Amino acid sequence: MMEIRLMQITDYEQVYELWHHTKGMALRNYDDSEEGIAKFLEKNPTSNFVALIDGELVGAIMCGMDGRRAYIYHTTVKEHLRGQGIGKALLHAVYGAIKEAGIHKSGLLVLKDNEIGNQFWRSQGWDERNDVTYYSKSTAR
Repeated sequence: MMEIRLMQITDYEQVYELWHHTKGMALRNYDDSEEGIAKFLEKNPTSNFVALIDGELVGAIMCGMDGRRAYIYHTTVKEHLRGQGIGKALLHAVYGAIKEAGIHKSGLLVLKDNEIGNQFWRSQGWDERNDVTYYSKSTAR
């Protein structure tokens, strides 16, 4: 039986292992470290979820909210369990958290060459935007 529950920092090792084995997942040294994820969970305690089947962590989704928008990150399900509704269940848990926060618009980033990820998000009704350019800069120097 599948269970969806809030992600806790004690899930970090299992979640990181899942991310590490997910093709198309872009991980960053600090942001995705245990310390970085702990800070993210502290600031967003109601919008990050894991999926478990018989106690085994099989999926994860992260969502941060800034009061105006929600942003989804690092969504994945173990490869051999995809297509069984686990990703959809995680996404619906996030939708509930976003609705509860009173936020009406969400965004996410998917690497262009992540065909599986892009296919999933399109199948869930997300629209690809071609009218913006995304910039990134590390300020940790």
